[in-house]
Amino acid sequence: MNEISLPYHLIIPGLISILILGIIIFKRKALFANRKRKCFWISVTVFFGIYLLIVGGATFVDISLELDLQKYDLNGDGFFSGEEITPEQEEAMHKVISDTARNFSLISGLIFSGIIAFFVFIFGRTIEYINGKRIKTKQANV
Repeated sequence: MNEISLPYHLIIPGLISILILGIIIFKRKALFANRKRKCFWISVTVFFGIYLLIVGGATFVDISLELDLQKYDLNGDGFFSGEEITPEQEEAMHKVISDTARNFSLISGLIFSGIIAFFVFIFGRTIEYINGKRIKTKQANV
């Protein structure tokens, strides 16, 4: 194997997540200044952070497995023949071609990140509601 095929279906969402997280970090003072939208932006940040971890991890595993397989190609022609086929090579090849979970991490990452971000949003809104009640109670007692 002369070259590694990059999993663009995983790299592109990872780069988009990095870009969006960069924009959120760059504009954090303006985005988090509005108290009513603070929970929303926190949950958006959590969503893209977790999504980046999932897709980035799948990309890393995919590339590292291909690099591991590449070391069994002794003559560098990109094909495995004769003495290159060993039980270790077959196991490495099986790991590379059994990539359904890595390929679907694009979709499952969206679902998992969305669920976690939803719970972060609900938790944040609940805390805001409790704090708002507490402030109103203190103002009424004064």
